[in-house]
Amino acid sequence: MEQNTLLYDKQANAIHRIGQKERGRNRSLGLGLFSLGLGFAQVFAPAAVAKLIGLPNRRGSRLALRLIGARELASGFGLLSQPRAAGWVWGRVAGDALDLVLLADALSSRRAVRPRVAAAAAAVAGVAALDAASAARASRDSSARHWTAPIHVLKSITVNRTPAEVYAFWRDLQNLPTFMRHLESVRVDNGRSTWTAKGPAGTRVEWQAEIVRDSPNEAIAWKSVPGTTAVPNGGVVRFVPAPGDRGTEIHLELAYSPPGGAIGAAFAKLFGEEPSQQVAGDLRRLKQVLETGEVVHSDASIHPGPHPARPTADRAIIMGARK
Repeated sequence: MEQNTLLYDKQANAIHRIGQKERGRNRSLGLGLFSLGLGFAQVFAPAAVAKLIGLPNRRGSRLALRLIGARELASGFGLLSQPRAAGWVWGRVAGDALDLVLLADALSSRRAVRPRVAAAAAAVAGVAALDAASAARASRDSSARHWTAPIHVLKSITVNRTPAEVYAFWRDLQNLPTFMRHLESVRVDNGRSTWTAKGPAGTRVEWQAEIVRDSPNEAIAWKSVPGTTAVPNGGVVRFVPAPGDRGTEIHLELAYSPPGGAIGAAFAKLFGEEPSQQVAGDLRRLKQVLETGEVVHSDASIHPGPHPARPTADRAIIMGARK
């Protein structure tokens, strides 16, 4: 969707979001470089590292340090290539815990220089605390991005009408409630429109919207006016000639920020009130309105339970009027 048709205000918290991302990225890059430096030392100079931390310079110690160094190199490359992935940071936390166990075991060795081993253990404990805090923050950031991100809906349908006809029908915003079941009314006044919709659990929601793009016979884009709704929303609808002179392809894109983000959307979906479910039905009803002049309801959707097949009263009146 074009920038000016997004359903949430990207500029409201842009500086804050950029700062958060940059700080998280810098933490991961710093830990990645630290892992690489430590890993190279352990792999290529295990004897020197063993002496520094007070371990005996034995074949077993050197092999253990090389294996630990290989793990550090993997973590370092992972953090540098995916600085926003929390998994690599949690991998460092697990490695730190293993290192502390190995150092604790080394303290019981008679050949170890215990003061140096204890100092190394204290240093690893400090790094582990930093890694744990960074991992927890990375997980929160990742979870927040997933659960609070705006929701996007993309739906399309082909209608046996020309783009000019479809555009003209949609551009008269007061026609929208004829096929958008959740809308009760759309009132237009001084270039702005006031939308009234059915909310969850029988509630009613009202907001104002404005047209931000109007390309006759091609596209219409709108967004809610800031401060007029608890659910910032907007969208763009495009009217594209269908191949083979088969009418018009309608491409509808919506973006909205439901209360609670994806969690709120998931709960709404359980009750059949989530917009991605509504949009598919709305487009089917629009197709019916444009092609037949009315929304056609199936008999089963009107009469619950077993019943003799018969037209509804409204349908019978319409059919009678046509005779």
